[in-house]
Amino acid sequence: MIEPFVLRAQEAAKASKLAFRFRHQVKELVVENGAITGVTGHVLAEDDAERGSATNREVVRDFTLRAPTTLIASGGIGGNHDLVRKAWPERLGAPPELMVSGVPEHVDGLMLGIAKAAKAAKAAEAHLINGYRMWHYVEGIRNWDPIWPKHGIRILPGPSSLWLDAAGERLPDPNWPGFDTLKALTELQSRGHQHSWFILTRAVIKKEFALSGSEQNPDLTGKSWRLVAGRAFGPKATGSVEVFKAHTEDFVVADTLEDLVEGMNRIGDVPLSVDTLRQHLSARR
Repeated sequence: MIEPFVLRAQEAAKASKLAFRFRHQVKELVVENGAITGVTGHVLAEDDAERGSATNREVVRDFTLRAPTTLIASGGIGGNHDLVRKAWPERLGAPPELMVSGVPEHVDGLMLGIAKAAKAAKAAEAHLINGYRMWHYVEGIRNWDPIWPKHGIRILPGPSSLWLDAAGERLPDPNWPGFDTLKALTELQSRGHQHSWFILTRAVIKKEFALSGSEQNPDLTGKSWRLVAGRAFGPKATGSVEVFKAHTEDFVVADTLEDLVEGMNRIGDVPLSVDTLRQHLSARR
């Protein structure tokens, strides 16, 4: 489905009111007499890579564009973990050693530095604000079939999963699955480990478990009522969840608690005991 604003942009381009300049990488804002009057940078070689995946950075030629008004709309910094760590607020504790990206690599925040450089050149209205107002999803897993580097997928959980830290201990209220991701992130970081555990049954994963991203939810994005009904009445979880269960290194699937703990200990960095998990599961019922 093509969004209405995309159609409007395409119509504006046909009417010569808008020009698309793909593969143009801005490297600097043009500053003249204290005002920003355009941009300059490199034209990159064509690349037919899949949308979202990394593309070449081969420079074909330079370019300069001038305009009476320059608007920067370059997205965030989520694809640049160095910048994420640099901007990490103290209120969230220390930044994790292991991060995954919910956005492609080109969401690198480099235009923020370019705008800051323009400010240093005393250009008008180049102000960076609220860099500390960060939002991170703590329920992230690695994509078994990544499109971009460090491609992560967010779990969209219901309330029934049992959430444990890396050592197998429950998180204090109100750190419930899908409730307050920043509060849970702060709590988990304070415990000094790089992972946590969702413990759930096949019945729970079928009813309450989903993955973020349009490609993970073809029933919704494709507006298929038949597939949507399968979420409620089908024998298994959604197709994308079942594929993740089978392929991703962040899932452990077992028929007994003993086998489950054995699998968790293979990929976790803190030894877990069957007795501890059994106690938490009994208390959770």
